[in-house]
Amino acid sequence: MHEIESAIQQLDQAFPDGTALKLGALLDELEKWNRRVNLTAIRKRQEMVTAHLLDSLVVRPLLEGATILDVGTGAGFPGLPLAIVEPDRHFTLLDSNNKKIMFVQHVAGLLGLANVTAAKGRGEDYAPGQRFDTVIARALAPLPRLVEIAGHHVGENGVLVALKGRYPAEELEQSNLIS
Repeated sequence: MHEIESAIQQLDQAFPDGTALKLGALLDELEKWNRRVNLTAIRKRQEMVTAHLLDSLVVRPLLEGATILDVGTGAGFPGLPLAIVEPDRHFTLLDSNNKKIMFVQHVAGLLGLANVTAAKGRGEDYAPGQRFDTVIARALAPLPRLVEIAGHHVGENGVLVALKGRYPAEELEQSNLIS
C-alpha cells in the first residue's frame, strides 16, 4: 500500500480518503484473477502500479463532464482507477471480452463503485442511447481507427481522449487529425 501512496503523490492531484486502499484492493484482485485467467500481461506489482494505476490517473485532468465511456477497457484500465478517484462521475466500461467484463463487474461490486457500469460489446456496435462527455481509450487502435470505433460516442461538447504512450505524430499526420 505504501508503494501506491508514494506513487499517487507524484501526480500532484487531490484524492478522496481511502484512495490508496481501494487502488490496492483493485491490484490485489487483479493479481488473484490473473493467476486463473489471463487479464493482463503485467504481473509484477510495481509494474501494475506504474502501467495500470499511474497511467490511468495521469489522464484525470483531461476528463470533461459527468459521463465517461472507457472503450476497450480490458481489465478496467483506465476506467476503474478513475472511477475510484472521481465518485461523482459515472463511468461506463466497455469491452468485448467477457472474462474482462466479469472482472470489472466483480471489482466494482467489491469496492462499492456505484458509479461504474460494465458493458460487454464492441465500440463500433455499442448503442447505449446516449453520447458521453468524455470517451477514453487506452492502446485500443491507431488514431484513425479509434475515431471510427469510438468517435460517434462523443457528445456535442465532449472530448475523445486517446492514451497512446508516446506522442503519436505519425498517426496524427496520417489521419489528418492535425494540420
